[in-house]
Amino acid sequence: MKLTDISTPDYFHKVVDCQWACPAHTPVPEYIRLIAAGRYSDAYMVNWKSNVFPGILGRTCDRPCEPACRRVRVENEPVAICRLKRVAADFKDDIRERLPKPAAVKNGKRIALVGGGPASLTVARDLAPLGYDCVVFDQDPKPGGMIRTQIPRFRLPESIIDEECDYILNLGIEFSGGKRIDSLKALLAEGWDAVFVGCGAPRGRDLDIPGRKEAAANIHIGIDWLSSVSFGHINKIGKRVIVLGGGNTAMDCCRSSRRLGGEDVKVIVRSGFQEMKASPWEKEDAMHEDIPILNFLVPKEFTHENGRLTGVVFEKVKAEYDAKGRRNLVKTNEPDQHFACDDVLVAVGQENAFPWIERDLGIEFDKWDMPTIDPKTMASSHPRIFFGGDSAFGPKNIIWAVAHGHDAALSIHKLCSGSDINDRPAPMVEIVSQKMGIHEWSYDNDIAPDRRYRVPLRDKVVALRDIKTEVELGYDPDLALKEAHRCLNCDVQTVFTSSLCIECDACVDICPMDCITFTANGEEADLRTRLKAPAKNVTQDLYVANDLKTGRVMVKDEDVCLHCGLCAERCPTGAWDMKKYLIDMTHANDQCRVAARSAA
Repeated sequence: MKLTDISTPDYFHKVVDCQWACPAHTPVPEYIRLIAAGRYSDAYMVNWKSNVFPGILGRTCDRPCEPACRRVRVENEPVAICRLKRVAADFKDDIRERLPKPAAVKNGKRIALVGGGPASLTVARDLAPLGYDCVVFDQDPKPGGMIRTQIPRFRLPESIIDEECDYILNLGIEFSGGKRIDSLKALLAEGWDAVFVGCGAPRGRDLDIPGRKEAAANIHIGIDWLSSVSFGHINKIGKRVIVLGGGNTAMDCCRSSRRLGGEDVKVIVRSGFQEMKASPWEKEDAMHEDIPILNFLVPKEFTHENGRLTGVVFEKVKAEYDAKGRRNLVKTNEPDQHFACDDVLVAVGQENAFPWIERDLGIEFDKWDMPTIDPKTMASSHPRIFFGGDSAFGPKNIIWAVAHGHDAALSIHKLCSGSDINDRPAPMVEIVSQKMGIHEWSYDNDIAPDRRYRVPLRDKVVALRDIKTEVELGYDPDLALKEAHRCLNCDVQTVFTSSLCIECDACVDICPMDCITFTANGEEADLRTRLKAPAKNVTQDLYVANDLKTGRVMVKDEDVCLHCGLCAERCPTGAWDMKKYLIDMTHANDQCRVAARSAA
């Protein structure tokens, strides 16, 4: 194998699995250490720079970081990264003086942002301090987009949305609420230097089955219904409710129904329980509130009587898999099942709707009527039009919208500066030794099993009484400290210096994960089988270093290393060192950074 070049910015970045998995690449271990030290405002600002909405995401993020967490190498449950983010937001001081100030001098460039959701707000936040005139247009009267309209208040209080949207708008950004854009051609004619489309996926999919039209008065599209609930237009529902769909929108619909008068609320899904798109914790929350989830049932017909919905007929199916592992749902030939209900909420997916974008503007659309977008630059085929969030690649989640916003803002900044938008400046990288003495380190790592601390919940009876009462109470400082201590500090890297190694194998003997091996080099497939513990996860790198006196190479399996530091503590010559790695992703205000600092 080739030797590992640890000066490449992404090498150690990939090893910090939680940060690598986060679309916005938030430095997770860094802010968790700050929380453990009681420095909540500092932890909040670390988050605010990358993910923009710490208080919102600390309650609602889909948590792609947590399945990647190295704590699962020790036990089943990852660190509660998302809920620790909320801790920083809950216990911070007034941080307004630490935010960027509105630009004293404008640069003469005008940017229109269609949609007031997380993608557009991220673009505006990155560009406004640089002197851009940013105007955000949204059909709703207040900013936030789907954050405000589709996430129930019992999960996300409106005060949190107002606070974090205001942090952005107070940078000198104009919000034009209640302004629906009906023609992109007309908008472009107003002379904007760039247009960002972040209008989300505003249309919920419907079910075209018998009885849909006849019983329409009591069949509601999930995302539209949630918006009406959010704005107070709907405040009650029938006692018997069926929610169709297995995603997070379905979970929000069923839990909202329980609070608006639904006594018998069921979620009915065509797939199996494990295949549902809803996050595991969303399903758990629904079941905790006495909402059953019924699987492998496909709706066939809405039953009705004199124009009134009476129930839904379902066909029982089962999953069969072909040789390639592809799932197919087939009939079981069991009798159809009829469930009586008063209302149905259809939450079977969302899709984009672009009737306001004329097809002669030079924007290419694919066969699914989605714009063709460069995933690196967020650019469309029109030189001045960029997309992000759900409007770019379909429904995902808030953190993806934020990541798209950062990328689009950098592209717009380079476009307006006359630069090539495909030239993406490398990130800033720092890697600093944590050595305080020969065998003393400035961080502490405990690899002992330590179960995840549960987030306290409000009493169920109280929670179900009011749709605006937040269910999760969040960690208090004591629980936050205990949970923060579960973090394995995986941004503190084990760095090897071959010239100092005397090949005593002390590191091999003390490593609790058997992830260090001294052996002859070879092809990767062969080498992975000859390590002290076979390295089976090919998605994680092997750290390979040579120049040893015996001609062997040192190989460390990055997949199972816990960064405990025992190898560095035991090494008699200092060949192993523990170095904290920090990568600062390039945003629009970092355009001057055209090269990465060496990580070595």
